[in-house]
Amino acid sequence: MLRLFARSTVASVRPTLATSVSRPAFPAIQQRATMASDNPSKRTNDQLKTSDLFNVDFVTAVVTGGGTGIGLMIAQALVTNGAKVYITGRREEVLESTVKQYNTGPGSLHALPGDVSTKEGAIKLAKEMEQKEPKGIHLLVNNAGIARDDNTKFSTNGQPNMEDPNAISQHFLKSEEQQFQETFQTNVIGQYFMSMAFLPLLAKGREVTPGYTTSVVNVSSISGQMKGSSNGQFAYASSKAAFTHMSRMLATTFKDCKVRVNVIAPGIFPSEMTTNESGDDNKSQLSSKPGNPAGRGGHDSDMAASILFLAGKGGLFYNEQILYPDGGSTLQAPAFK
Repeated sequence: MLRLFARSTVASVRPTLATSVSRPAFPAIQQRATMASDNPSKRTNDQLKTSDLFNVDFVTAVVTGGGTGIGLMIAQALVTNGAKVYITGRREEVLESTVKQYNTGPGSLHALPGDVSTKEGAIKLAKEMEQKEPKGIHLLVNNAGIARDDNTKFSTNGQPNMEDPNAISQHFLKSEEQQFQETFQTNVIGQYFMSMAFLPLLAKGREVTPGYTTSVVNVSSISGQMKGSSNGQFAYASSKAAFTHMSRMLATTFKDCKVRVNVIAPGIFPSEMTTNESGDDNKSQLSSKPGNPAGRGGHDSDMAASILFLAGKGGLFYNEQILYPDGGSTLQAPAFK
């Protein structure tokens, strides 16, 4: 009642107030709207359109492991929205197949064979990119990863009696040291050297793109946040936990260079890692429905939305952040975020 009365009262006296209040205020409001585009903290309506916030048509990106799985989803999203994308991997034929099938614009897709798991390989790739892109790049996506818990993962070896200490011990002692070493070599050590080797190129890309800060996006996993055994995959899960924390360290180390570092920690998405295969289209298909609140695995569009947000202008205020496109998986199992 009071609200209605207030409105009717204002309406009845509006002609009187117009000369003393409304008219002086209107030019000020109009001036603020006009100046919005000149003030970095304010935007016009056009500048808040999705086409501007998530625009990546000026971006040059490198995506490791970009031939299949999540890496392909990310590369496809960037290319479809105008970015120039280099995909890396050790299987040149897979990269070429991906380029042939998905280089449909409006951006462009390029194969860049190489081994991202070693210091030597990372430095070699960075030098090749410097020759190809002397003005630098805008985005490095460290996506390549492996899982080597073949001896203990429950999906193929069964689950031990979790109330029997001997059964647990015998099951997990089937792990080999080399399996841990190989997993950490690719999932942590390789990502460290890639980030360090490409930092100068990222700094160059920022310098030639006013108003934009370049970034590293590290694709980790919710396995690194969950407190269980990750269905028998201690090496994989612990490597992802290490990778996620290393990303925080990289963000802190790169902050004064104005290069951001963020993380995408996905739940179950179709990939060669989760299905052990991919089709002629270099994509995979989940055979079972994950037990998460969403009732499904991740879609290409879920990953596309994540990378476009972090790489576009709308994500420039995000640094040392972790996105969890997981369908709510961490709500059902002990986890920390």
